[in-house]
Amino acid sequence: MTTATATPALHADLGTPARLDALLGDPDDQDNPYGFASFLAADERGDLHQAGERLLDAYGLGAEFVPKRLGGRLARADELGRLLRPLFRRDGALALGHGASNLVGSVNVWSDGSPQQQAWLADVLCRNGRIAAAYTDMSTGNDVGRTAFRAEIRRDELVLNGRKEIINNLARAEAVTVLARTSDAPGSRSHSMVLVDPATVPRDRLRFLPRFRTSGVRAMYLGGLEFRDCALPVTSLTGTPGEAMETILRAFQVTRAVLPSAAVGMVEQQLRTVMDFAVGRRLYRRTVADLPHARSVLADAFLDVLAADAMSTTVCRALHLLPRQTSVYAAAVKFLVPLLFRDTVDALSVVLGARSFLREGPYGVFQKHARDLPVASLVHAGGTVCQATLIPQLPRLARNGWPAEEAAPADVFRLAGPLPELDFDRLGITAGRTDPLLSTLPEAAVRLRGEPVLGALCGQLAREVERVGEDCVALAPRDRTPLAGPASFEIAERYALLLAAACCVGVWLGNPEQPSGFLGEPEWLVGALSRLAGRLGLPPVAGAESVAPRVFAELAARHEQGYGFDLVGRRVA
Repeated sequence: MTTATATPALHADLGTPARLDALLGDPDDQDNPYGFASFLAADERGDLHQAGERLLDAYGLGAEFVPKRLGGRLARADELGRLLRPLFRRDGALALGHGASNLVGSVNVWSDGSPQQQAWLADVLCRNGRIAAAYTDMSTGNDVGRTAFRAEIRRDELVLNGRKEIINNLARAEAVTVLARTSDAPGSRSHSMVLVDPATVPRDRLRFLPRFRTSGVRAMYLGGLEFRDCALPVTSLTGTPGEAMETILRAFQVTRAVLPSAAVGMVEQQLRTVMDFAVGRRLYRRTVADLPHARSVLADAFLDVLAADAMSTTVCRALHLLPRQTSVYAAAVKFLVPLLFRDTVDALSVVLGARSFLREGPYGVFQKHARDLPVASLVHAGGTVCQATLIPQLPRLARNGWPAEEAAPADVFRLAGPLPELDFDRLGITAGRTDPLLSTLPEAAVRLRGEPVLGALCGQLAREVERVGEDCVALAPRDRTPLAGPASFEIAERYALLLAAACCVGVWLGNPEQPSGFLGEPEWLVGALSRLAGRLGLPPVAGAESVAPRVFAELAARHEQGYGFDLVGRRVA
């Protein structure tokens, strides 16, 4: 039985930066060795930021990806997402190359590895070693079920043959998790996971392939490897032979939830950079921030950050509290948040204008993050893969109806509530029969029906939930599979948008003790729901546009006072 872990003083002393943020210091300081100028220079060279790596080693970042029961600090998915935001704010390459890639490579071992494998990998990471995740093949990309890499079991040996390419940290990794085909039989029982210690592999059986250069996250070391009749102990298999796909479906729920939450830091910085420009640049005797169009874009970007944070944080907490349902939730957040952020950054670039292309100076980080964000968003699972995960499951959820028989637990929406320790064994491969998170929308429509604007918005979204349910049930059998047509993918997108709206409503209702009066007010919720409803093609609700001045005023105040643009709103370094 797992114990509950609290968030120590999440809302206390918001005037102090988080520990990692404080260690990295003011990114705008030209003399700061961990500032934007230094990260931009490393990016131009195509090298990971060495001073940043040394700082993260001194901090012991590797232990953040190791479960507490194995001697690390990983207990809560929501806290891990927040912890990584200062890294993503500064440098996507460092955040992925020295950080999040360790999470992607290790989750399958925490989920299905033997006690010996888990103890060994925990030691590697707690000593600041790295693990590489060799899941995909160049020819099949994220369609991991078609991997051609082979592992043949020969009595007490496992013989590896094949290539894996575009793998982060491969040449520098002390451990590698490899997805391999172990059977020619069709279906999902033909793949296994292998945990490799490169130091024990005969040099004549392993060849490292040349590094790949990329336009985004240019400092990451993306390379490949080739095994040729490489015999390893059969104990290198992680879990039961043939069950790798089940392990991936379970373990990747954690990465699909945590990484979008971490990426909030990157888009927060994009918004901060454009705010710096907008309040400092004068046109027509006013600042850019005074111009109606620019003000609208900035306020909308703020709302998108809040909505993405609400969705990703809620799904991270659902891993602990609703583990049987998170197969759907994790896929939805991994699909939608990168989509929201892409459009947000595109809109912000219009305000910044030609400066959005500069590779140095005070706005240089904008173009770097704009290049890095798509790569950071794709890590191990693109949007289409996530939609394909949703499609087969939605008709079952729709048949059982929204609202669900049981409401979502209140703690799933609380930003500071205690949680049981993350337990990989409790995560389901597919979602259960009910959908308590989405059910928050029709429940809120009843609860808030007396509110003229918010009630109308929730009612509008609740009716859209009904329509999505009807469309799911009406799908033909083929359109309920990953081979479905465009209509099914459109339904999956609509579902994700409605889920985001449900998370926003749940966070607003579930955190009455917010230290910031703004997050207890309805304006941000009205604005966020209006944005999501617009993406669904729903007509504007009368009065919703009146919240814009309050939203922008909060954004401007946080910018001036140096506070974050996410839900917690802690001071940034």
